[in-house]
Amino acid sequence: MDETTRTERGGPAFEEKAEAGDESFGPDGNEPDGPEGDDEGPEEVEAAEPGEAGGEGDRRDAVRRRRRRRRRRGRGPRAPEPASRPPAEGGEESEGEPVPAAARREAAPGAQPRVSVTGIVKLHGDHSAILVSPETWFAEKRDPFVPKFLVEAEDLEDGLLVTAEATARGGKGPLVQKITAVEGMEPTEYRAKYVQFHKGVSIDPLRRLRMETVPDDPSGRVLDLVAPIGRGQRCLIVAPPKAGKTTLLKVMANAIAKNDPDVKIFMLLVDERPEEVTDMQRSITGEVIASPTDMNAAHHIAVSELCFERAKRLVEIGRDVVIFCDSITRMSRAYNNEQRGSGKIMSGGIDARTMEKPRRFFGGARNHEDGGSLTIVATCLIDTGSRMDDVIFEEFKGTGNCEIVLDRALFERRIFPCINIPASGTRKEEKLYDADELPKIHKLRRALAAVKPVDAMELLLTKLARTKLNKDFLKSIL
Repeated sequence: MDETTRTERGGPAFEEKAEAGDESFGPDGNEPDGPEGDDEGPEEVEAAEPGEAGGEGDRRDAVRRRRRRRRRRGRGPRAPEPASRPPAEGGEESEGEPVPAAARREAAPGAQPRVSVTGIVKLHGDHSAILVSPETWFAEKRDPFVPKFLVEAEDLEDGLLVTAEATARGGKGPLVQKITAVEGMEPTEYRAKYVQFHKGVSIDPLRRLRMETVPDDPSGRVLDLVAPIGRGQRCLIVAPPKAGKTTLLKVMANAIAKNDPDVKIFMLLVDERPEEVTDMQRSITGEVIASPTDMNAAHHIAVSELCFERAKRLVEIGRDVVIFCDSITRMSRAYNNEQRGSGKIMSGGIDARTMEKPRRFFGGARNHEDGGSLTIVATCLIDTGSRMDDVIFEEFKGTGNCEIVLDRALFERRIFPCINIPASGTRKEEKLYDADELPKIHKLRRALAAVKPVDAMELLLTKLARTKLNKDFLKSIL
């Protein structure tokens, strides 16, 4: 036996590995036998036939080293694992196909104590998932992990709010063992109730979201008269810089929270200043989801998409949801920054495929005939001096069924709300007004269209100040 063999079998290196408990050695410090108790499998027998150069001992050692490497990579011979299934409730075996061994190992870490975790499902490409915190709306390292077999068994989708039992893992997020609730319901109850978002029948908005609240705040009253918004509306607020779009969003969100408390409100702030995020959180009644300016484009996209998926899951179980997005222009910029080049660049430096996902986001607003509704009110920037922003506006122009155009001239004269009345309006508004309101609304619009936007708003505000409610104002129109 040569020097190399002596070193491996009895030298210091061999002793150090045996004392360290290397998995390649048995408890007695010797190398373990194969699965059947033999030292040699078919490969070893072939390699150990006499008459070949190198010596029988060297060949046997080389074969054993090769077997150890294969075991470490999971390729070597090992005893077959029993095709067990994860236990169902009550300790009984679940019926159906056996769960893969990898899933069993992940789902059976031992008798560790279980804790309750809640989060929003975010799927991975391998069909596993994590539960994102509703406070951050962004995946983090220590978020609970949901194995692939649980995702498939419970048919989990992006945006679902689930409660689960999980066990701790060292240095990682908890490992989910069992889904206990989906959207506040038993998993079976949820599956029986939900209707897939894209299979619902979409119809025109029929139920108005009233913006009128108190007499001394004319913004909501003007919106109800000029551009009514219904459940399922797709509304675009076209705004130059410093035209009061953020203030208008606050008014609309608080009005909906007061007049329609059953509606779920999301305020999505994309690439917004951190101080504006804090102000919005303190100003409205609703859930503020923000990706501020100090985050990168990938963060903006991830937060926006998860918010959209969350809203869709609520609509599927019959809820009415409103997303206020400020702004869809900045969202589109983020998609353009992350878009892999398609080889076609449009005017303004926008990739030809950039607008696909922002348009899908805005186009997701709809009113289901026998279910919930998703209303999206998004701001779109104009007159910023950027050719890219102008192209983005042109892409969205005409895709909504309601437009509210803000006028900087009104802001400069401090006339609020800064709404350009002749340029604003809602398609099929007759479906949102009562039969006795519609003729008077038409008379009002004809009178205001005959004057300049600044004069029209001043005239309307003067008339509204004489009454406390819009219904009283409309009664005064002959």
